[in-house]
Amino acid sequence: MPNAEGGSVEDLKRILYVEDQLDIQMIARVALESISHFELKISSGGEEALQCIEAFSPQLLLLDVMMPGLDGPQTLEQARKLPGFENIPVIFMTAKVLPSEIESLMALGALGVIQKPFDPVSLGDEIRALWDAR
Repeated sequence: MPNAEGGSVEDLKRILYVEDQLDIQMIARVALESISHFELKISSGGEEALQCIEAFSPQLLLLDVMMPGLDGPQTLEQARKLPGFENIPVIFMTAKVLPSEIESLMALGALGVIQKPFDPVSLGDEIRALWDAR
């Protein structure tokens, strides 16, 4: 698919989703694998995500904002220090949707912020729309 510069936009296939709540992980797995057909790896926290990022080589990080240990922004900061992942695209997922909070997440270079709870049926389409608009 061509982008605005006339080049092509790589199709999104591999997503690393970092989420500490098991019930949300299960819903996201159905939404992103079964409904939207992404190759999905789920990590329960930032530290775990950083351990598997190089082996899985995701095209996109889908990060929960509030997690114990490394939160979403801290996980992104650490992931971008890994060779080859300096510019990895990210979408944050959060229940905190005050304009100032969204602004601060977007300032970190996020493609977007998806509000939780999310709609499992449309989650994949939301992610693809943000990916395609980059």
